[in-house]
Amino acid sequence: MWLGKLFGRGTHGPEKFGTKPLYFFNTLGKEKQLFTLPGGVHTVRMYNCGPTLYGRQHIGNLSMFVFADTLRRILEYNGFTVKQVINFTDFGHLSSDADEGDDKMTLGLKREKLSLTMENMRKLAEKYAGIFLEDLTTLNVDTKKITFPYASDYVQGQIAMIKTLEEKGYAYRGEDGVYFDTARFPRYGELGGIDLAGLKKGARVVSRASKRHPTDFVLWKSSAKLGWDSPWGEGFPGWHIECSAMIRAILGEKIDIHTGGVEHIPIHHNNEIAQSESATGKSPLSRFWIHRAHIQIDGGKIAKSVGNVIYLSPDVSEKYHPLALRYLFLGAHYRSAMNFTWESLEAAQTAFLRLRAFVDAHPVGGSTPLSYRDRIHERFNDDMDFAGALAVLWEMVRDENLSHADRRAGILEADKVLGLGFDRSDERARLVYAALFGERVSNDDLPDEISDLVKRRNAARKARNWEEADTLRKEIEILGYSLEDSPEGLKVYKRS
Repeated sequence: MWLGKLFGRGTHGPEKFGTKPLYFFNTLGKEKQLFTLPGGVHTVRMYNCGPTLYGRQHIGNLSMFVFADTLRRILEYNGFTVKQVINFTDFGHLSSDADEGDDKMTLGLKREKLSLTMENMRKLAEKYAGIFLEDLTTLNVDTKKITFPYASDYVQGQIAMIKTLEEKGYAYRGEDGVYFDTARFPRYGELGGIDLAGLKKGARVVSRASKRHPTDFVLWKSSAKLGWDSPWGEGFPGWHIECSAMIRAILGEKIDIHTGGVEHIPIHHNNEIAQSESATGKSPLSRFWIHRAHIQIDGGKIAKSVGNVIYLSPDVSEKYHPLALRYLFLGAHYRSAMNFTWESLEAAQTAFLRLRAFVDAHPVGGSTPLSYRDRIHERFNDDMDFAGALAVLWEMVRDENLSHADRRAGILEADKVLGLGFDRSDERARLVYAALFGERVSNDDLPDEISDLVKRRNAARKARNWEEADTLRKEIEILGYSLEDSPEGLKVYKRS
């Protein structure tokens, strides 16, 4: 039975298909809870912890943002409007979340043999932000619906928050910066039920001489090499305060959903809660905290040190259709660690291409089968059960009591959330499918009807009548054949 809590007396919830309840597992309450908005509110304010831009993002990192994209799609599918923010960290993220180690952006500058200047740091960040956005677009994430703020553009807001915390007695000056005093925030560690006794013994956080308590964290890091002027001297804000300041500036003092990886729960997100709620005096910072489990490769953590880092380009996209990776991500529940293997990606590609081929091969004009639509919607709304939704979708595809046009319409309806791009043409998917599952047919062996359509299409292409050529190609595909305009000439495949 679903567990839930209503927030506020009046609520705004699903409208599109009636009153279907929407549930997410809230890390803050450690249970599945009903998601609604207070009465009169229609926009979900959502913040997704974004990448640190010191290098290219591997597929484990990218899985987080496919997850955030499908979360936004589910909210929209249920009638909500979403204001979504994914931040760009371009300074201050140390190699350990516990304020230890080297700054990751500095390490990136050293790797690329760039001098340590603010200009080069921003240059590095913009370079990898561009690659990141290209990867998101390749995975069919609609970046136009998302705000992407750079942390360095909000430094003055971060300084203002630190000053407020200091004035309220939550912050103190240490040997190497300004720290937040977690003893002043009794609920510290509430998110995820963190074992504070273990932390105090140094089990998770190494105590520094300048800290009063092992769980205290840096708000301002003193630095003689790089940074901004502040009341505490030259330096830069801590990583945790960046998110709090950007949330406050763009979304407000309280938001509806905050997401991140499970690794953010013990330190980063507990720190955000403590500093934000102490500065504003308002609680909770976020009503829902939703965390994604890690992606593993062959059962192990993704890490350069063990040589198992995989990138979307070129590792995946040169050998597979990139949306096969999105399909693979959808096949495992976000709260369970997913194990990536090349065999699993190949299976995901097969499933993706067969759905794609079904959409391409059958006529438009059908109606989504209501019973299947409702069952798929229920799976979406039960804490993002994409694997369950895909199982129902395949049951519908195989239901021969339904017309091809209705099944096609059902796939397109589900894809509003799945985001596999079935609502538009995909030349690469068509060619990959033909190469994998089609049988090459010579012109002499083509049925007369197909041969005639091919000749007419060739004539249309020669006359540069691209619209007619595309219409004829679609007619050929409906009849079970695929075309490939290769450098060696036209190739025709009979699909299995």
